Amino acid sequence: MILKPQDVLFLLKLVAIGHDDWSYNRLAVELGMSPSEVHAAARRALAAQLAVRLGERPQPQRRNLLEFLLHGIRYVFVPERGEPTRGMPTLHAAPPVSEWLVSADELPPVWPAPEGELRGIAFSPLYKSAPHAARRDERLYELLVLVDAIRGGQARERKLAGEALKKRLMAHD
Repeated sequence: MILKPQDVLFLLKLVAIGHDDWSYNRLAVELGMSPSEVHAAARRALAAQLAVRLGERPQPQRRNLLEFLLHGIRYVFVPERGEPTRGMPTLHAAPPVSEWLVSADELPPVWPAPEGELRGIAFSPLYKSAPHAARRDERLYELLVLVDAIRGGQARERKLAGEALKKRLMAHD
């Protein structure tokens, strides 16, 4: 079993929806994935002990997920940076990180997207459908921005993002 980036996207979506009811088909639509991809993500998350089965559905194992996000994700899902492009802001260009840090006069990092509202430097999203999913869910967007700050930010960004991520993940624990 090899963990894939869509597994983390799936888990972050579960964190974002909290205790709300969900179905695999609903998550597939909201995440821009097929239902079989969502089922496979759930199986891999359970096998990696990043999720536990509560009743019929998996739920994030928040402590394990936090440990992985803080200490492993930047080595496993390394972001690629590219050329200037239009896209959706991330890292220090998007909330909540933009609320703590002021960026230099350089182009901001963005997830490449033709319908993006900002011109910046391409920063690969955790998974190809992450921008689609983030547009549909503000809480998920913030979690993905925090994860991006850990994946590709400087030491201060990583530290602040880690603290914010811990608060969000442990809020329902």
